[in-house]
Amino acid sequence: MQCALVYDFDGTLAKGNCAEHGLMPTLGLDEHSDFWPAVNRKNRERDGDEILTYLGELAKRARDVGKHNELSPERLQLHGQSIPLFPGVEEWFDDINRFASDQGIALSHYIVSSGLEEMIRGTPVAKHFKKIFGCRYHYDADSGHAKWPAVAIDYTTKTQYLFRINKGIENSWDNVTINEYIEPGNRAYPFDHMIYFGDGDTDIPAMKMVKTQGGCSLAVFDSDRWGEQNTQEKIEKLISEERANYVVPGDYTTGSQLDVTVRGVLRLYKRKYG
Repeated sequence: MQCALVYDFDGTLAKGNCAEHGLMPTLGLDEHSDFWPAVNRKNRERDGDEILTYLGELAKRARDVGKHNELSPERLQLHGQSIPLFPGVEEWFDDINRFASDQGIALSHYIVSSGLEEMIRGTPVAKHFKKIFGCRYHYDADSGHAKWPAVAIDYTTKTQYLFRINKGIENSWDNVTINEYIEPGNRAYPFDHMIYFGDGDTDIPAMKMVKTQGGCSLAVFDSDRWGEQNTQEKIEKLISEERANYVVPGDYTTGSQLDVTVRGVLRLYKRKYG
């Protein structure tokens, strides 16, 4: 039996927005800068896509301060090393794979994130993912600098990538196969063999779809921010609107609530479908 564990990244496996660790401070963009207000303003003025506007503004700011190279694949991966992961994340994949194998289940891990793909590739857990779907630039062949966004993943396009995983499509460009009908039983990872991990508004359509199709959606939250009203309201909304099956703290250590919940879901899948 094969199952897919699909993760958002920012706020799900790691604290905060990945670009805010290492990359944005290097460009002089801290929490007090006008970067995010400018993104929001320009997005409204242009009636644009928020993620595309964000990626474009980030590239512009890098050019403005003469640090084009900070958006090269090599530098982005280097910045990715500074992203703080939640407790237990580095050990999680080997541990849960071992547990699943003992149950006769083969796991594949995927990322579907609005974060920067190259930064995620710079983290110590990148090797565990069968495929990382994230926002990505097209790079100049000569200089290696970012030219324009090649892939932008937002709250609705996340569902497209779930279908790519569902049908075994390991790329972002194949728009033929993804629209072909494949019998549910012949798909690489049926939705009722998936577990989706997400934390916020951009995950809501994906969480709802996996849950509705018989899979399991986990809402992950940062324990250090539980006391904040915004965090509690977000979790309350996910529960009241039936978006998530379970709500768990972002702690991936053995014996944590998240760990026990996922093991229980895998046992359930094995009993129902194995």
